[in-house]
Order: sequence, then structure tokens, then C-alpha cells
Amino acid sequence: MMDLFEKCRSFQDAKTLMGAGLYPFFKPIEASQGSTVTTHGTKRVMIGSNNYLGLTHHPRVMAAAKRAIDEFGTGCTGSRFLNGNLVSHERLEESLAKFLGKEACLVFSTGFLANQGSLSCLVGRNDAILSDRENHASIIEGTRLAVGETIRFPHNDMDALDRILTEKRAQYDGVLIVADGVFSMSGEIVDLPGLVKIASKHNCKLYIDDAHSLGVLGELGRGTGAHFGLTDEVDLIMGTFSKSFASIGGFIAGDADTIHYIKHKARPFMFSAAMPPSAVATVQECLNVIHEEPQIFDNLWKNARKMKRELSGLGFDTLASQTPIIPVVIGDDVKAFSFTKALYEHGVFATPVVSPAVPAGMALIRTSYMATHTEDDLDYVAEVFKKLGKQFGLIR
Repeated sequence: MMDLFEKCRSFQDAKTLMGAGLYPFFKPIEASQGSTVTTHGTKRVMIGSNNYLGLTHHPRVMAAAKRAIDEFGTGCTGSRFLNGNLVSHERLEESLAKFLGKEACLVFSTGFLANQGSLSCLVGRNDAILSDRENHASIIEGTRLAVGETIRFPHNDMDALDRILTEKRAQYDGVLIVADGVFSMSGEIVDLPGLVKIASKHNCKLYIDDAHSLGVLGELGRGTGAHFGLTDEVDLIMGTFSKSFASIGGFIAGDADTIHYIKHKARPFMFSAAMPPSAVATVQECLNVIHEEPQIFDNLWKNARKMKRELSGLGFDTLASQTPIIPVVIGDDVKAFSFTKALYEHGVFATPVVSPAVPAGMALIRTSYMATHTEDDLDYVAEVFKKLGKQFGLIR
């Protein structure tokens, strides 16, 4: 017999990085303001955040969160199914459904739970999920809980997806095609027109995770469907509030009957405490702000295009990014950790992504940009990347 905790004692990956002074995770943030954070007593430009619209410090958003605490307290202390259902939860669902162009919406405590709960309850024993290979971990966990079969198709490869369905579709009662709208590591946008065509051809339902699309793509940041003019063809839209909407929580939106079913069948929804009042109010006010201050989208895309142009122009490989997520390919895992450390020492907060999150030999620095980054911020980041890129032999 083996001690259950032996694997814990033998796990040395993180300790090895710590010993080498290259461990890049769990850096304690002492303060944050706009596009900068203070860590280890030093202010640094944040380019590792998902705060695309920069609304976490918007005065109206912060004021709304504070008012909600005054009205409802700090938490709901129970699930919405029982004692934690606030009128503000229901108002937010109505606002989101209207914003997204869907009949109904259901908000979860986190985006992870929204994927896990929705996927696991929808896909039965005789059903199947077709999941893009680069989908987020929360989708993967949702597919693991679903009792039906899951088939992963090559990333954004419509021909491969079509071949799989041509061969296997008749084996299943229902099929759900699931993909990220924006892939979180590469910044690439899904081929939604291709997915819609294939879903229609093979009588499948379509589920799009708009975690990194909400607040980024489409008119007023309505997401991937709006970006392509295909909102009606997307059966279910999932999203999270921990990116552009400056809070925490998640949602699933679609037709009223499907959302009603998820509301009464998704165990991660039924048995998790409700979103706290301040989080709900934050999201509601973010919706108000983006309607009334649409210039933030101009700022976001101006900054994203500038940094794509700067980093690519220096000679870095930024993959197929089409969004404010701009990866910088480093290659070797250890080199990526070393590069991240050097960025940090030069006042730039970014995060590395290594295998197995990306293929071996494709380690990268995941950079992302906000509407609130200043020209000085971005010029400084570009200059640091130029200096370190030469130092590490990544660019001439």
C-alpha cells in the first residue's frame, strides 16, 4: 500500500522553480490603480490582467458596489435556489438577456461553475459534446461531469469537425458543439461562421464561451455572435464577469425553456452560494457604463492594435492574435520563466504559459491590454520587450 499523500511530498516542480528564483506565480499585490499594480513595494505596469475595459476602478462601478453592501450586506449566505435569491440577481439576468439578444439568462457564482453546471446537466447518456482542443479548463471539467461522450476536435478546424460529425453524428441523440469565442492563450477568434454552418448541416446545438469576448467583440462588447452578426444562430452563450465586467460570477443565456431547465438541474448552481450583492451591482453598473461611455471600446482597440503592431514589428512571434490578448512566444519553458522574471524586475507584470497549457516548445508570455493603459504605459512595455528580446536572443 502507498501513502495517499506521497504524491504531495514528491511533487517538486514548483519547489525547483522557487529554488532557482524563477517561480512566477502568486505574487502578492499590495495595491492596484488603473493599469498599474504595486508588488514588493514597487509599482509595475500590469499586462497580465483580463480587466479589458479597465472598469475595476471606475468611480461609478465602485460606488454601485458600496451601495449594494449598504443595502444587502456582504453576502447571501446561501444558494439562490433556497435563501440567496436577490431581486438584484433577477434584474441583472433580465438586463443581460436583453444585452445579449437572448430570451433568458441565469447567473452563477463563478464562470467556472457556469460551464461546469450547464454542460454537465444538458448532455445525457445518449448525447455527445464536440469540444475544441483549446477550450478553457472549465469547459473540460464540464465535459468530464457530463455522462455523454466527449470528442475533442482539432483547434478551430472546421474540416476536421465536419468529418467527425459525418462519421459519428448518427450514433447520438443530441450533439452540442462547444468552443471559446476568443481563445484565452492565443487571442484567436473562433471561426463562428464555420461552426454555424456545420451545426446546421448536422443538426447540432451550438454553445459559445464568451469569457474573453464579452466586453471585447461586437457592438458594445456583446460578444462573438454580435461580432459576426450571428447571435441568433448561437444557441447558448456563456460568459464570465471576472474579465471586462470587473467582478466575479458567470452566466448562461439562451432560450427560456433551456435556461429554466439548467436553473433546476445544474447542481453547481443549485448547491453553490449566490453571487454577493456587491458583485451583482458591479456587473449591472458595468452594463450601464458601457452604454453611456462607448469610447472605452475605442481606447481598448487602439491600445490592442498598437501593441500588436509594436511587438510584431520588433520581431516577436505573436501567433494569430486578433484581440487584446497578445501572446509572445518564447519557446523553452525555463526561458519563459526567466523572461517573466526579467520583465518583473523591469517593472512589467506579465505571466508565463508553459506546457501542458501550451504544446512543448511553445512556452509564451501571455500579455493582454486594457482600455485604461496610457501611451506612456505601452511605450514603456514595448521598450522593455525590445531590450529583453535582444538580451534573450529572441529578436535582432
